[in-house]
Amino acid sequence: MLDLMTAAASASAPPAWLQFLPFVGMILIFWFLIIRPQMKRQKEHQEKIGGLKKGDRVVTAGGLIGKIVAVRDDEVELELAQGVKVKAVKSTIGDVIGPKASND
Repeated sequence: MLDLMTAAASASAPPAWLQFLPFVGMILIFWFLIIRPQMKRQKEHQEKIGGLKKGDRVVTAGGLIGKIVAVRDDEVELELAQGVKVKAVKSTIGDVIGPKASND
């Protein structure tokens, strides 16, 4: 009788790999919804940073808008207004924007 109960209990238990299936599903969901798009955005940002050149108008992560005057290894020199120049780390450049509509 005891053998019959243990046989019935072991027959109704799902295989061990089936218990890990929800975890694998959650990892795949995180990969496709969070990690993969973030990696794509980071790659696009690195391409923008690598393509910076003198004369580009940019927006920094702090919200400053300026024109690139000089490009160095890890930093750029921005002209925020006539005669006002600052240095910024390249990685803080948020976006490259088009030319200003009004004359400077």
